[in-house]
Amino acid sequence: MSEKKDKNYNGPYGCSVSATLSVIGGRWKPIIIFKLLQNRYLRFGELKREIQGVTERMLTQQLRELEDDKVVARKVYAQVPPRVEYALTEYGKTLAPVMIAMRDWGAEHIKVKEESIEA
Repeated sequence: MSEKKDKNYNGPYGCSVSATLSVIGGRWKPIIIFKLLQNRYLRFGELKREIQGVTERMLTQQLRELEDDKVVARKVYAQVPPRVEYALTEYGKTLAPVMIAMRDWGAEHIKVKEESIEA
């Protein structure tokens, strides 16, 4: 198979899994994406309330990175006080199956861990 056609080729990311993790990896990005999948759009303060434990600085950084990767769109309304909304782009919405699979796997993992504690 040619290097360009192989989804796991050794390009700038090393492999396709590395490319995926470069976009959605970390503690907060999957949660941000999942919250935006559940809602059409969220304001910064709403996202902060929805994601317990994230600092404003970290949320800002993660949103900027997701915006740079074309996963999240930021819309600024010209009003006082300024209103900013975040939503998934059409490209970002393609992550839905990945996020749902992570959610389902996580739920199963919790069940397995709880069963091992009870045993």
